[in-house]
Amino acid sequence: MAQPDIITGLDIGSSNIRAVILERESGGGGFSVVGAAERYAEGVAKGMVTNIEDLVSSLAEVLEQAERMTGFGIERAVVGISGTHIKTLESSGVVAVSKADKEITEEDVARAIEAAQAVATPANYEILHVIPKDFAIDNQTGIKDPVGMTGVRLEVSAQIVMGLSAQIKNLTKCVYRAGVDIDDLVFGMLACAESTLTKKQKELGVALVNVGAQTTSLIVYEEGDVLHTAVIPVGANHITADLAIGLRTSFETAEAIKLEAASADLKKVSKRDEIDLSKFSSTEKEKTLVSLKHIAEITQARAEEILNLIDKELKKIDRSGMLPAGVILTGGGSKLNGFLDLAKEKLKLPVFLGLPLGLDNCPIDKVRDPAFAPALGLALWGIQNAGGHQRRRLEFSSVDEVIDKMKGWFKSLLP
Repeated sequence: MAQPDIITGLDIGSSNIRAVILERESGGGGFSVVGAAERYAEGVAKGMVTNIEDLVSSLAEVLEQAERMTGFGIERAVVGISGTHIKTLESSGVVAVSKADKEITEEDVARAIEAAQAVATPANYEILHVIPKDFAIDNQTGIKDPVGMTGVRLEVSAQIVMGLSAQIKNLTKCVYRAGVDIDDLVFGMLACAESTLTKKQKELGVALVNVGAQTTSLIVYEEGDVLHTAVIPVGANHITADLAIGLRTSFETAEAIKLEAASADLKKVSKRDEIDLSKFSSTEKEKTLVSLKHIAEITQARAEEILNLIDKELKKIDRSGMLPAGVILTGGGSKLNGFLDLAKEKLKLPVFLGLPLGLDNCPIDKVRDPAFAPALGLALWGIQNAGGHQRRRLEFSSVDEVIDKMKGWFKSLLP
């Protein structure tokens, strides 16, 4: 039996690795979710590889789990990259239109994007994506797609997303050692937007926030274009650590309390309510009563810090309280009880939980979770950039060269 046309999205987070496998439906752009797997991640901290051997074994386990679920081998994947090392900067590129009749072609657009790429990248950084925001033809600005128009001078305004070369190489090395080829290496938030944001939200102005374990990532869209991206080095694990210190208990117990009893909204917690710590712990046998109010105070303080840092990023681009489509929260940390209401209050914007779109008939329930949004987005990215979407792939991915080099280099090491 021939293997079906499948695309795998691999989201390597600081606390969990998640994979989503989509099968492309024949004769159309449709897809169906055929598998999903997750496992605790080892060898990663704040989105950066800290131990290659640990990460390779974690990846191998997730892939094995996914293969058992789907019944066929996973040979390639679209891999997400994130972490505090990701940087963005604005750039522009100008070219002269090449055809004699001055009609702008795909090649002219590609040359303009290439010219925008020729920026002075910081030492040891590599360009991951060149995202065209808009074009100008002979000083007429605000053009979204210049192909077919007439002009002499074509200019593109773009945003460059860069990653630390060493981290890109370490991550690709781990994925290859786990036995999988990389179809594309994508900044996680760009892919996450594929699975959670509608075209209308991107046009109106929206911020997508992924609250991960050790980092919180942000991407802002306006008029359909990426306006700003940022990675903040604080995440949901910091809340767990605060609870562990504040309640004088283990990290595991604090994590269980955070998931089941904690609230980020003090107003909804009664002073009289208490919980017994021993019920959340396998090691503590003695009954220890703790006020839920005290737990909420600790949780809310750190949740407020995360939201204040998000607002600080929005202030940098003058969008604090100014995004009509509001804020969409994804990632495991977004499910914290009371976090949504606190976010509405602190960011002064409408806030919604970002559930993956287009999964009405999905048989795998766990994929509907906000924590799976990045992995699903990566798989969707793979579907949309295959086949007839070559131009978009060219605009977004300049990391293919690095991947090809890594592939050749790594294969030369194999026995």
